[in-house]
Amino acid sequence: MVNLTGETLRKLQLTELELMQEVDRICRKNRIKYSLDGGTLLGAVRHKGFIPWDDDADIMMTRKEYERFYKACKRELDAEKYFFQEFRTDKEYRWGYAKLRKNGTTFLREGQEHIKCHTGVCIDIFVFDEVPDGTISRRVHYLSCFLIRKGLYSVVGKKNAKRLWERVIYGLFATLPRDFWVGRLMKLARRQYGKDRKLVSHLTYPNRKSIRYGLTSSYYNDYVELEFEGYPFMAVKEYDKYLSELFDNYMELPPEDKRKVHPVTEIKL
Repeated sequence: MVNLTGETLRKLQLTELELMQEVDRICRKNRIKYSLDGGTLLGAVRHKGFIPWDDDADIMMTRKEYERFYKACKRELDAEKYFFQEFRTDKEYRWGYAKLRKNGTTFLREGQEHIKCHTGVCIDIFVFDEVPDGTISRRVHYLSCFLIRKGLYSVVGKKNAKRLWERVIYGLFATLPRDFWVGRLMKLARRQYGKDRKLVSHLTYPNRKSIRYGLTSSYYNDYVELEFEGYPFMAVKEYDKYLSELFDNYMELPPEDKRKVHPVTEIKL
């Protein structure tokens, strides 16, 4: 496993910053709304840059803005330098969110060595979809998302899950082709698309229990600029409320034993 600390970690962060700037460039040129997300948004607010031990970067868009971004990338992304990775551009890709990767680099997560997709250094681009309003409908929707997430992950889970029964179930899920799960995911997204709902959610990424059904949709109406590593990036205007839902006391540093990076087997910058 690669020791992802010190100079190597900083070089990785700066490569991710380059990718973030490319997303920002395309979005500003085409007036596409986006926001920093997760630990990257937290880093902008608390550190004005990367959380010192963070090894990834997150951006989010609503489904409407994401589809515009997808089309803009087809026109404007420098394909020599970058690869926009999602279900439609990489037939081996199995995650329910997109990535922008840098060609000529490698960032290989432990346990995913057997997946034959592009593995360059990347940033994650999360897509948020509408969630049904009714209590029962939300629970059914949540269960559907859970099963789709497990189905997409199954080719990893059948090898790496800790318990035998989990590996068996993942193995059964893995007998279904990737496009079966992708089709179910997109059907779920289309069913709610364009509807005025109270919540939105990234359909295949688990949230903490208090927000397991989604986040307040009005967060994604207004945006402001925040400084990140000396550059301006877009963020939801109500980032304080947003971060308070994602984390507890988000301005407090976690204990040192919680400051962890992802296990990586290979990296080339």
